[in-house]
Amino acid sequence: MGDKIKWGLLGTGKIAHKFAADLRLVQQAELTAVASRSIEKAARFGAEFHAVKYYGTYLKLANDPEIDVVYIATPHVFHCENTLMCLKAGKSVLCEKPMGMNAREVGAMIREAKSSNLFLMEALWTRFIPATEKLIEVIEKGVIGEIINLQSDFGYAAGYDPNSRLFNKKLGGGALLDIGLYPVYLSLLLMGMPDKIKASAVFTGSGVDASCAFHFGYENGAHADLVATLQENTPIEALIKGTKGSINMHKRFHHSEKLTVTEFGKSPEILNMPYLGNGYFHEIQEVINCLQNHQIQSSKMPHSMSMDLITILDKIRKEINLTYEGDDGE
Repeated sequence: MGDKIKWGLLGTGKIAHKFAADLRLVQQAELTAVASRSIEKAARFGAEFHAVKYYGTYLKLANDPEIDVVYIATPHVFHCENTLMCLKAGKSVLCEKPMGMNAREVGAMIREAKSSNLFLMEALWTRFIPATEKLIEVIEKGVIGEIINLQSDFGYAAGYDPNSRLFNKKLGGGALLDIGLYPVYLSLLLMGMPDKIKASAVFTGSGVDASCAFHFGYENGAHADLVATLQENTPIEALIKGTKGSINMHKRFHHSEKLTVTEFGKSPEILNMPYLGNGYFHEIQEVINCLQNHQIQSSKMPHSMSMDLITILDKIRKEINLTYEGDDGE
């Protein structure tokens, strides 16, 4: 591994464009190659972001000996297949969320990374942005006391199109896996694994959830009330209530740039925490730091966190009776 970490980008969709733009801001990173199922798309993307090479198949990128790490930005249902292909080709992987469609897939990905001694991380950019880092710091200092309630929502009016990635069941569509994952992750990060899960959903004609609401209960009496919807615009904020105060993660909470910390009996304190680029800069830097230190997982987004997250998502899906083709037993 040289002075620069050489990246391959697998997929050329909207998120890949934002990621590639941020990759150019990281001094230790180089975009070596990009791959799409369309050579024309790969060529256009490569030209736009100055990739050294471009490929018309994912396998060719995986087998490129110059690449150190691959960012996987394909639809959910292909994450496991694409990740295993890259790991088996000797490449470290940063895989977009959700890392897999279910716990079986995520488990297989983690086992392959460990057996190959290669880095693997779920690309949950939320964990690495400055506002989230500050949030954790404030909570760990005990400023708001013990957390007793978390309220979080993520919703926007997507406009129903059964063929779009958001609503196509064969592509892993639905509100829960696309955006519901964010409030679930925040609750997991701050409160741990819930002891009780209750959920309800509204389904589309394509068989996926257009909206989903979930309530988490914890043994200590704390609870989380979370919502994800593709049917309407919501505040996209998070409110963390504690025994001594509260913290508001302002819109959009999953890449917020402002926190309001309110201690009981004191005036609210506003913390402005801007991120660099599109916000992906910070997770890219984390991957590079891990690779340079020969780590196969991040301490901030470890394999166990991805496993816990998908386990919760599986339980919610079971509660609302949402299944996909790749599920166990199907």
